[in-house]
Amino acid sequence: MKGKIFAITLLFCLVATNFVMARGLKKTVAVFEFENDSGFTTWAKMGEDFSDQLTDSLLQSGRFIVLSRRDLDVVMAEQDLANSNRFAKAKAAQTGKIVPAQILVKGKITDFEENTSGSGQGLSIKGISIGTKSSAVNIGVIVQLIDSTTGEVLASKRIDGEARSGGLSLGYSGSWDFGSSNFKKTPVGKAVQMAIDRAVVYIAKQLSSVPWSAKVIMVKDGTIFINAGANAGVNSGDTFSLYSEGEALIDPDTGMNLGSDRKQLGMIVISSVQEKFSKATPSGFSVDQVSKGDVVLKN
Repeated sequence: MKGKIFAITLLFCLVATNFVMARGLKKTVAVFEFENDSGFTTWAKMGEDFSDQLTDSLLQSGRFIVLSRRDLDVVMAEQDLANSNRFAKAKAAQTGKIVPAQILVKGKITDFEENTSGSGQGLSIKGISIGTKSSAVNIGVIVQLIDSTTGEVLASKRIDGEARSGGLSLGYSGSWDFGSSNFKKTPVGKAVQMAIDRAVVYIAKQLSSVPWSAKVIMVKDGTIFINAGANAGVNSGDTFSLYSEGEALIDPDTGMNLGSDRKQLGMIVISSVQEKFSKATPSGFSVDQVSKGDVVLKN
């Protein structure tokens, strides 16, 4: 009963938050592969599968622009191959065009426990077992949010997912098909999905206090071009603060980037929106003060 109440409450929170966030600005996050530090080795791709599912859930929430860093080596290899002059330049991947993320999502699976009891597996066909055993599953995950500019850990929390089943049970021995409907019906699948749902809610809540940002691409004929468009939730008429980016402040002891001494130039008003960029006009200051790389913020 408690599990059903939690599921209904979580669903309500997700729907309500989705409605609000879908109409707002989307921050760019990059999901790295989660480490499997649980000691559970039967599920060889646990960390990889978890990060893939978290990436999909963040994307489906409609709140973020989501980047995957798990296959970054594949992207870099494709760019290197393009530079070898073996592809037509018009269709080749360009080096250095990887989209930067504002926030990095990393973590590790620290606990995975499955306790079963009952009459055993019973009938088994092609690795799928049907029995009368009961099962209780718990998965513990630490989720960290990291500022991509400074490397500072902005937030960190342990998130748990748990599920129980009784009576007729459906299990699988060997490698799970993480996205299959059969897997999602198992206690393991339900526990993993609960942890992922809780992680999405946690990430959205933590990032609500992080200012949305973009940058100036160029200035031309009195118009300011910024690198955020409809895909980031920008709309015509939106207003933003514009700052000139000062010199980077580097801690002499740690070498950490502490930010920069920014100077506010004024406000800009979005006049036209494309899919991945927008045009804006300055409000109360001269466009001659604007330079490529200046920072656009929505507090």
